[in-house]
Amino acid sequence: MRSFAAARDRVGGVDLRGRTLLVPSMHPAGAEFLAACFRAIGVPALVMETGTGLELGREQTSGKECFPCQLTLGDVLRHLRAERERLGPAFDPHDYAYFLPEATGPCRFGMYNKFQRLVLDRLEEFSEVPIAAVTTADSYSAEGLVPAADATRFRLMLFMTVVVADALDRIVWRARPYEREAGAVDALHADAVARMARTVELGGLRRDFEPFRRIVADAAREARALMNPELPGRPRVGVIGEIYLRCHPYANQDLVRDLERHGAEVVVASLAEWVTFITYCRIGEHRRRAGIHLRGRRLRSSRRSLKAWAGQAVEYRYLNRLRRGVYAGALRHLDIADDHEVHRVERRLDRGRLFSFDVGTESVLSIGGALESIAHGCDGIVNVYPFTCMPGTMSTAVLGPLLSKMQVPYLDVPCDGTHRPGRETQLRTFVWQAAQRKEHAGGESGPRRAGATRSGGQGLS
Repeated sequence: MRSFAAARDRVGGVDLRGRTLLVPSMHPAGAEFLAACFRAIGVPALVMETGTGLELGREQTSGKECFPCQLTLGDVLRHLRAERERLGPAFDPHDYAYFLPEATGPCRFGMYNKFQRLVLDRLEEFSEVPIAAVTTADSYSAEGLVPAADATRFRLMLFMTVVVADALDRIVWRARPYEREAGAVDALHADAVARMARTVELGGLRRDFEPFRRIVADAAREARALMNPELPGRPRVGVIGEIYLRCHPYANQDLVRDLERHGAEVVVASLAEWVTFITYCRIGEHRRRAGIHLRGRRLRSSRRSLKAWAGQAVEYRYLNRLRRGVYAGALRHLDIADDHEVHRVERRLDRGRLFSFDVGTESVLSIGGALESIAHGCDGIVNVYPFTCMPGTMSTAVLGPLLSKMQVPYLDVPCDGTHRPGRETQLRTFVWQAAQRKEHAGGESGPRRAGATRSGGQGLS
């Protein structure tokens, strides 16, 4: 086994030439689009099967780790072992690279790839498989994975595919509870995802994202035609929490479908909000640094920080504009939940002095996103997070009493891969409470005319 320094030195930038990039299936559509982005620039990439290697992940962990860490570790070990069995003596660990991003701050997610580096190093047959990573420390810059001249455009393309994945999901969640024929909306989604993946892969490193917007608009128009306008509106439920678990159907045990089965219309917090949140946080960091340098009369350093602040501020506005363009195409045909903007979340938290952005972590988005969702027509909130997750526990500590005071149904769903006793009863009761709140409020969230917007014109988180 190598020293612990390997967790620092052998995670990050990787020369991907001649390697197949192994992508964890965090988000069914988003992971496929990410792999397609790499294939578009000539890097073979595939999304690994997920869930089937969980026991392998548990064998290498103590149980103190987050559930997503066990899942992702199990996925890569199962895939590499299957490749070794398939290829026999021809198996070469240098032919692969494992993609696992990271985040700064107190969340254990920032240690996943470092811990998994140590695990791979312990397993001699896989010790030469590098871990390719991008990090929130530089707003997920792709430098180190792609040529520096292409890094900005590649990152922008990745962001746009994330937005498309979010929008396609929201089309499904809006239409599926009201579909005329069971399975029709899922089939439409699968076709749209396949079409998008082909478009990304064949388009190369692009600047024109109109084909992406067209795919979303077409999906919204077709989904509208699959809905039965005679069905009564359902209570709307917002799902917030840890980004991996809320997006991973296996990890959350098909939470969205279960909520729909009990009579809810669901909207899950988006992937794109995390990307824009990171950029927004860096605006604040550079602003604070500029102030510190000015007070210390370090003018040259202050100018650098101010320049970086201006660059991040422009990027934040640009990313939001790109996102709005994708959603606008869908909203012409179907009133999906629009995505909120991070600066509005901060304003809402500051207004009630409920939580500070200075704390960071996903708690900021979970607490603020829940309040944004309620303000714009949500009838209940579900918080899904790994068992023992610190940001998830903080969110629970704030949202539990707060939403009880607001008389908004609230449910915690901690996940560790086991089946919780009483889960069905809890979900059924929660959806019934949300329906009662909707009825008493006189709300209406069923199919409406094409292009209609939700209350206030601002969607759920």
